[in-house]
Amino acid sequence: MSVFLTSVSSVVVIVLIMALGYLLKKYNWVGDSFGSEISSIITKIALPASIFTAVMKNLTRSSLISLSTELVFPVLGVVIGYVIAWIMVKVFKIKRGRRGIFINAFVNANTIFIGMPLNMALFGDKAMSYFLIYYIVNTVSTWAFGVFLIQNDDPTVDKSAQKKHNKINWKKILPMPLVGFIVAIVWMLLSIPVPNFLGQTLNYVGSLVTPLSLIYIGIVLYNAGLKNFHFERDSVLALIGRFILSPLVLIILIKIGASTGFSMPSLMSQTLVVQSATPMLAVLPILANEAHGDVKYATDVVVMSTVLFIVVVPILMTILQFI
Repeated sequence: MSVFLTSVSSVVVIVLIMALGYLLKKYNWVGDSFGSEISSIITKIALPASIFTAVMKNLTRSSLISLSTELVFPVLGVVIGYVIAWIMVKVFKIKRGRRGIFINAFVNANTIFIGMPLNMALFGDKAMSYFLIYYIVNTVSTWAFGVFLIQNDDPTVDKSAQKKHNKINWKKILPMPLVGFIVAIVWMLLSIPVPNFLGQTLNYVGSLVTPLSLIYIGIVLYNAGLKNFHFERDSVLALIGRFILSPLVLIILIKIGASTGFSMPSLMSQTLVVQSATPMLAVLPILANEAHGDVKYATDVVVMSTVLFIVVVPILMTILQFI
């Protein structure tokens, strides 16, 4: 019961800051461009700084080697997730324009704007290195394959145009947060000391991630309109995939690994499972719009998952205590 109450308390903090962003937009205390502006600050400046400081604080050469072997769990979880989502698309005959959105909603998570603040609230800075594992897998999965699926689902583009259009965007596979991680790893391996003034600067800038991320989500929720979405079969299936099947796959993989002698720290398993059940990508409606997909459906599932995670996380944390 204490774990449940602790999880609820952590989620309440997140919800209150999200509500702040919602109210700021509702009462026009911020302009229409504010959301995109803070999004850029987070992804291009604050998050790379936060990741750099987290790596320098929490990783060593020996721990890096051990974490690299455990990368197999989230990778297998993502691969299996794609397979299950593709089967569901076929079985439930999800229509064109929604297929790529559905598969991404099932497999890929909002690790930056929800995942990281949630991880900090639940587990603190000591779990940051474990979060980075899931972040890397999720980022590569989203931009190397997930976006391809959405673009390939464009109902207005013929096959030859799709083939030309659907090239892997290597620039997006290496966004600034991932660049920050790579720089930090190289810095650590070369044993370069971080000057005190630089370390403090990065700490201050990195601390902006959590509040700005949650304010941004609140603005997104206001713009989407909480009263404008409705539950339908395809939306419910996507939510089942994101909140039930995705973490279930990872839990099973971790249990199989433990039974074969390939166990991992409890904090790491909890971090990976919780990240696998975070809300759907905030950029899904944008990607759907670019591919002439069902933007309304993409918006609905993003808003629903962002709202419902408030209930899902405490329940999931309680379940994890018995696994």
